[in-house]
Amino acid sequence: MPRPRLLTDRPLAPARISLTPASYRLVGTGSRAALVYGLPVRLGLSLSYWTNENGAENLALAKEADRLGYDVLWVAEAYGSDAVSILSWVAAQTDRIEIGSGIFQIPARTPAMTAMTAATLDRLSQGRFRLGLGVSGPQVSEGWHGVRFAKPLERTREYVDIVNLALTRQRVRYDGKTYTLPLPDGPGKALQLMIHPIRENIPIYLAAVGPKNLELTGELADGWLPFFFNAEFAPEQLAQIAAGRAKVGKTLDGFDISTTTPLSIADDVETAAGPTRSNAALYIGGMGSREQNFYNALAVRMGFAEAAAEVQDKFLARDYAGAEAAVPLEFLDRTSLLGPPSRIAERMVDFADAGVTTLNIALTAGSLEAKLRDLETAMAALEKSGAAS
Repeated sequence: MPRPRLLTDRPLAPARISLTPASYRLVGTGSRAALVYGLPVRLGLSLSYWTNENGAENLALAKEADRLGYDVLWVAEAYGSDAVSILSWVAAQTDRIEIGSGIFQIPARTPAMTAMTAATLDRLSQGRFRLGLGVSGPQVSEGWHGVRFAKPLERTREYVDIVNLALTRQRVRYDGKTYTLPLPDGPGKALQLMIHPIRENIPIYLAAVGPKNLELTGELADGWLPFFFNAEFAPEQLAQIAAGRAKVGKTLDGFDISTTTPLSIADDVETAAGPTRSNAALYIGGMGSREQNFYNALAVRMGFAEAAAEVQDKFLARDYAGAEAAVPLEFLDRTSLLGPPSRIAERMVDFADAGVTTLNIALTAGSLEAKLRDLETAMAALEKSGAAS
């Protein structure tokens, strides 16, 4: 059986993106020192979905991330706990760390409701809220929320337009293909948001996977929430975002590339990859149907077509162990932070070199004690890497 090809087998090509000379910086030390693109990297924490069992543990992690100086904490929602309640709970028990919806599902709320929620969370947190949005997928949108998934790009554009109108406290009038406000044939009137957010502009992030959605993200948003971010594949994605920025007269300067990246610390890469397999198999194999799975399509575009098909076949056949085993080690290595602390620091340089500005780690350790230790180890690794300055 051939040895899996790892990052150490060949160097990564830097992401050639359009930034100003001031955006170059020296990262790493000794033989790893390099002049790279992008801004200093900040650490964030992704707490993903909250369950009946992990609420107290996740709050402890949020408090520790706040104490250690992590920049932001993201909370997700699917069809279990909602992100709004959790973000309110966390904001009340932390002091400095910013809180972000990673993501609020667009089909779950009207744009006006999202603007109300964003303004409220920003005020409750004293200006610490970041609004992450995404269209979810057709199975959740149509099966759980009863909202047709058709024309997701059009829906996203109009949704963000209305959110911005409301958050800037303009009277909301909108005549779109998906949304019309007020309705033209009734007693509705154009209304203005009653409360003031702390900040004039609450940062908006989009979770985008496909090429057209990436371009839309560059055009509409202040940041991107990528999943399965691969430093070697990043130039293609960032070019699409840059094209969207160019449409509105902007560059990637000031745009936050805010990844969600699994962290698993062990003496060797293969052992470290173990805890990341189940999540990768779920997204590649089961996050959507056979005909429409955005994450499977992303793995194909990254060059893992054969493996992506095998993972999906096994997952949909409920051979979950087989699906996990079929995820290539190279894929896990390129989309995660794996290995001992020294290698974690080196990989952080790779992510910085690819243009990442916020590295949100997703902890994979089993116990709360180990997760707390990994939080501290990740911060030390970032400081050692030089990517934070």
